[in-house]
Amino acid sequence: MANPLDASSPKLSTPLEQGGPPRVRFCPSPTGNPHVGLVRTALFNWAFARHHGGTFVFRIEDTDAARDSEESYNQLLDSMRWLGFTWDEGPEIGGPHAPYRQSQRMDIYRDVAEKLLAGGYAYPCYCTTEELDARREAARAAGKPSGYDGHCRELSAEQKQAYEVEGRSHVVRFRMPDEATTFTDLVRGEITVQAENVTDYGIVRANGAPLYTLVNPVDDALMEITHVLRGEDLLSSTPRQIALYKALIDLGIAKAIPQFGHLPYVMGEGNKKLSKRDPQASLNVYRERGFLPEGLLNYLSLLGWSFSADQDVFAIEDMVAKFDIADVNANPARFDLKKAESINADHIRMLDEKAFAAACEPWLRAPHANWAPEDFDEKAWQAIAPHAQTRVTVLSDITANVDFLFLESPVEDEASWTKAMKEGSDALLRTARTKLESADWTSPESLKNAVLAAGEEHGLKLGKAQAPVRVAVTGRTVGLPLFESLEILGKDKTLARIDAALARLAA
Repeated sequence: MANPLDASSPKLSTPLEQGGPPRVRFCPSPTGNPHVGLVRTALFNWAFARHHGGTFVFRIEDTDAARDSEESYNQLLDSMRWLGFTWDEGPEIGGPHAPYRQSQRMDIYRDVAEKLLAGGYAYPCYCTTEELDARREAARAAGKPSGYDGHCRELSAEQKQAYEVEGRSHVVRFRMPDEATTFTDLVRGEITVQAENVTDYGIVRANGAPLYTLVNPVDDALMEITHVLRGEDLLSSTPRQIALYKALIDLGIAKAIPQFGHLPYVMGEGNKKLSKRDPQASLNVYRERGFLPEGLLNYLSLLGWSFSADQDVFAIEDMVAKFDIADVNANPARFDLKKAESINADHIRMLDEKAFAAACEPWLRAPHANWAPEDFDEKAWQAIAPHAQTRVTVLSDITANVDFLFLESPVEDEASWTKAMKEGSDALLRTARTKLESADWTSPESLKNAVLAAGEEHGLKLGKAQAPVRVAVTGRTVGLPLFESLEILGKDKTLARIDAALARLAA
């Protein structure tokens, strides 16, 4: 039969041309931990919707029962809340196009598939996997395209009946038009794909289960999505979806074809596409390390977009005010962990002191803290927090930076001990102890002068003189400002730890 889509259709206006606020969607599958590339996609959609006063739809694509899990679904919702994304329609809040989980929309997909079959836009395909593989291999050998060859496209009623009698099952294939597809990508400009490169494709499995190729465009159509902003890996499916949208419009199911924008790949080590298997790909890694949502989102926004030529650190609300999909770069973006950490550190500095202290709270108790809960000193923590805020890169750094305040004795870090306790350190420590004992313990400057004076007696500058003191008291060569730390720890504990270090050196 003739393909209903082969006839020259009138040019369809896009929702943007029609006017009105945009409707975008974020539609992850609940399979495993969220990926930072997925978060970047959510961010760009959310920022686009918020910038234009549009609607952000959160939809769950959970039709793959073998891979989807309720645990991953709950993790997705928790991650979205942690990141600060709010959605206008979707799980937990509902909306005019509910339900927003595809597993609860199966009747809708079956109905649409039946209408596509009845209208001649789709057809049953009885080819077996072995037959398909053999014909594809023959096509490759002949130097021809190896996509589906249309074997079942024009079956007669008798041929279909014969296959049914034979006991063959069938998939449902969408009938692609025999003409090129041209569309304007919001990121990449005009794209044309020739018909021979986009063959008829499956939309329903042999067991009757709908495929992504059907359910995704159907949901976008029924939810009146105006802009589809998604990863570059889905670019090749766009001509198929545009043809399906035209069929859905003819059937009165869709109103218009959305505009597409394909976001650049996020590259990992070795300039390879960042995959779920890469250690730095999982959102949970950054959450567990203590990245701030604001810091992580700030960095992810720079993977394909730029706030300005000379500013990399900004508030998310400022990003929303400035974001334009037309400014997204089509070139792949490389994930740079060092830069992500640097931007996160800047956001930590931007917090007010109370907000910083509150953000650190999870890392001050089990399972992160290595001190007993009763040994935690809230007054000491509040005193040290402003000094810690200027030093940590991620919130989890705080545990090792302040543990010397709450432990009976400092953590024994052998590398730090070996590095700091050189020949003559015992003599220096004895001198430092004497001078610290008579110093003013309400003044960090007085404590500094005491150690400086001890160093001068032994021919050492402050940097060399304070290293043994720092390791004796805190256990590490690197940490928070030393003299403020000594003041907060207190005179008795400080001197006792110097005595313990001297005893170890004498042993």
